[in-house]
Amino acid sequence: MTSLLTLRAGPAAVAHLREHGGLRADHIDIVPGASGGAKWIGIGGLDRYLFGHLLQRPRSHPLHLIGSSIGSWRMASLAQRDPVAALARGHEAYIYRQRYSPKPDAREVSDVLSRALDYLLGAEGVHEILSHPTFRVHVITAESRGLASSARRPLLATAMALAAAANIVTRRSLAWQMKRTIFHSAGDDSPFLHLRDLPTVHRALTPENLRAALLASGSIPLLMEGVRIPGAPGLHWDGGVTDYHLDLDYGPGPGLVLYAHFYDHVVPGWFDKSLPWRRAGAANFSRTLLIAPSPAFLASLPGKRLPDRRDFFDFSEAERMTRWQTILDASTALGDELHELIETGRLVDAIVP
Repeated sequence: MTSLLTLRAGPAAVAHLREHGGLRADHIDIVPGASGGAKWIGIGGLDRYLFGHLLQRPRSHPLHLIGSSIGSWRMASLAQRDPVAALARGHEAYIYRQRYSPKPDAREVSDVLSRALDYLLGAEGVHEILSHPTFRVHVITAESRGLASSARRPLLATAMALAAAANIVTRRSLAWQMKRTIFHSAGDDSPFLHLRDLPTVHRALTPENLRAALLASGSIPLLMEGVRIPGAPGLHWDGGVTDYHLDLDYGPGPGLVLYAHFYDHVVPGWFDKSLPWRRAGAANFSRTLLIAPSPAFLASLPGKRLPDRRDFFDFSEAERMTRWQTILDASTALGDELHELIETGRLVDAIVP
């Protein structure tokens, strides 16, 4: 049978899985969530299995969750008391509650997605995330610097153009316009305190700033408004600008990094999407198990691809909703296949090193 999943793992992850006879929840140290907008719809069934089943098994140590943009919304769902219900609210809001005028401005897009975030969080989401006994949430935003601090569209557009041009030479140039900020609930135990690849600031997640940080983490420059986060300077933008697919140093911990992703490759930053030579290498992923939809699964979907922001322009509202719901329903098979691989002990055999 053709597999619906692509599984890739670094050498330390392969060795760990072979030594322990498969994947155990208590051996997972970190769960990353990438930027990707509507693409989270396409792995919804995989998330339902991971969030509602595998990652709910007993743990002896904290699990660190880190996300940028829609990845941070996924991690916020996982850290709620009922993560499957939170995911369902998020999917419903993203599919059916994104309704826009023919030419929405940044304020309208921000307002619509702000209400979608509120629906995902529900009445108790903020409290549940911050009080979770074992899950520690990390939310990445891009704190503005220089021209990127302006709310005026021409200046912001100039800042983004300069950032994109300089990024072709080196990712470190992003520091001229943006500073990676990680809001988290892990305190001094965060495994990301050592990051030095880009200027990085760590701030505590609090009841006052969690919602704003989540909104900022998905606020695409020029499409949405920047967000001012209580207790943090400047405007904050989409965390995917600096960390699109989270090509981070995950450290030398004893356990695994479990990465449910949209693709079988990792693009470091938002401006790297159009740079085919700018793909993550193996260095940061030695202990990572990456799980993504296979080409066979993608070929079975409407349009043979995951949902995308351009669907708002290519299809009527009704057609977009129907396509996205169809893809969400189909994604249940991803979770079913992973469950079978784990329970039958065949997971290691399905992995590509």
